[in-house]
Amino acid sequence: MTQTISPQETHYNQAKACLQQALSWYASFRRHWNYPPNIELQAAVKNDLQSLKAALEKLDQKVIRLATFGLVSRGKSAVVNALVGQKVLETGPLNGVTQWPRSVRWTPPSGKIQVELIDTPGLDEIDGQVRATMARDIARQADLILFIVAGDITRTEYQALCELRKSGKPIILVFNKIDLYPETDRQEIFRQLQKLGTGTPQNTLQEVLSTDEIVMVAAEPQPIPVRVEWPDGRITQEWENVPPQIDELQEKILNLLNDEGRSLIALNALFQAKEAEENIARKTLELRAEEAETLIWQYAKYKAIAVGLNPIAFLDVVGGVVSDLALIRALARLYGLPMTSHEAGQLWRTILISSGTLILGEIVSNILVGFGKSAAAISSIFESPAALTLYTTTAAAQAAIAGYGTYSVGKAAQAYLENGCSWGSMGPSTLIQQILSQVDSATVIHRLRQELPNF
Repeated sequence: MTQTISPQETHYNQAKACLQQALSWYASFRRHWNYPPNIELQAAVKNDLQSLKAALEKLDQKVIRLATFGLVSRGKSAVVNALVGQKVLETGPLNGVTQWPRSVRWTPPSGKIQVELIDTPGLDEIDGQVRATMARDIARQADLILFIVAGDITRTEYQALCELRKSGKPIILVFNKIDLYPETDRQEIFRQLQKLGTGTPQNTLQEVLSTDEIVMVAAEPQPIPVRVEWPDGRITQEWENVPPQIDELQEKILNLLNDEGRSLIALNALFQAKEAEENIARKTLELRAEEAETLIWQYAKYKAIAVGLNPIAFLDVVGGVVSDLALIRALARLYGLPMTSHEAGQLWRTILISSGTLILGEIVSNILVGFGKSAAAISSIFESPAALTLYTTTAAAQAAIAGYGTYSVGKAAQAYLENGCSWGSMGPSTLIQQILSQVDSATVIHRLRQELPNF
């Protein structure tokens, strides 16, 4: 009996294959980067290669990262403790108990999923640039974000929430400390939070959250007074701890991870791979700009000479296309970027479409001028030296057109190699687009599509 593979498992396997292919490719080109020696290039791409390795290792571990964000005193550490079921992180009444990101492992009741919970410092207790860098780095690593509030959302919280939404990660808004509010106040605050998902004009994003992405909890409820009657008739009052009210949040997290967990891990790994590959391409192009310029001019010169000397118009066009394809592959080899013959052909067609007027103009000019050149060549054999002069002039004009066309193709190819390096058949951008187009419309991932540029 054939076992059916779930879409989640397919997404996971595709992401793993993508990262393995990328690492294999760049590993095989280390010798290329070493010859001629280019220490600067090796150093520039080192962190990006490490990022690719880290993304693959995370896939192998099959651990989902869940990060908490929020301002000080919102109970981020308390929420982590409540989810884990024990006090593993320090909490207290003073601001700034958590000074740096900390992570703990959580095995949910089902036991099928491993979760790494990342607790972060309050977003308003560290310097702006440091805060922004920390939040961006942790959000990039996370598969799911919990944003903790403890009442009506402030302007600072709203801005932070909008910034985190741009990371393209699912967010659950956690209204903590509900035990401090009377029922009517609690419900009114909850309704106000739900209005974040209405797409009102003052929102900087069309939809910050959907209403079902907001949960109320009491991660560390205040102790309650209990009346105690003693056998001797004394009556005293003691304070009794109350268990956390965290079940609704646990259920929402588990449902989301069971329904979309593997796909979330796959997407996050692919986004990391996309960023790493684009950085490698950009840095490589910058550091090899002079060599690339020389290479493009060489191909332009050789094509111009070949077209000028060749008397047959048809061969001018065919040879010109072959030369342009060879240039594209030569640039890819120079940069050490993935490029097959098939992909080079696709890239040439893309350049032809985007720069159609210029390149089609070159082809048409080659045909028209080429036929004139061919006729002049035939005439020069049987008639007068004037025909040879016409042939020479025509050939020179066609050579100039061909050389300029190749230079234009080379410059366009540079831009596409930098911006489109992750769009191969198994490239991260291609797979991201496939996953987003395949997920069910009821999923959180489907909602994220509107905030992801170019997807």
